[in-house]
Amino acid sequence: MLLILSLGWTLGFGGADCASQEEREIKSLSTEEIESYLSGDGMGLAKAAELNHYPGPRHVLDWAEKLRLAEKQLARTKEIYQAMHQEAVALGKLIVEKERMLNGLFVDRKIDKTQLDSLVSEIAKFQGNLRATHLTAHLQMKEVLSPEQIAAYDALRGYVSTREQELHRH
Repeated sequence: MLLILSLGWTLGFGGADCASQEEREIKSLSTEEIESYLSGDGMGLAKAAELNHYPGPRHVLDWAEKLRLAEKQLARTKEIYQAMHQEAVALGKLIVEKERMLNGLFVDRKIDKTQLDSLVSEIAKFQGNLRATHLTAHLQMKEVLSPEQIAAYDALRGYVSTREQELHRH
């Protein structure tokens, strides 16, 4: 057992990662996670939609030409993206702020169970709202695009499975 622990430590399963985490401004969030929250990035929160043929507005905008969006579709996609992005950034700021507060209470050794429960509940609520924001945008995009455009989107994203390719050939 000691050999396995020593080997894990030598290979980096703990030492370097833990040390760098201790130096973070907010211990529970990496710099990349903070940046993603503050910029409204999707962070994989809408995979349930994305991987089930509900396109995301950001990628639809990126591929507007390849998807041959009509002007009305493009305008609606921009509206959906802007609303989603604005809400995601606002929620991301709240999540980072609450994580900073939680971290600060631990740093100052002034946290109690009531504060802990309250902050963790608030963070969870904001994270849930953030996920719902991204998923809602995907749901709205399903109404904007034609089935052919959705199939093209899936292909551009690399989501066409071998089984689906076989079905389309027959």
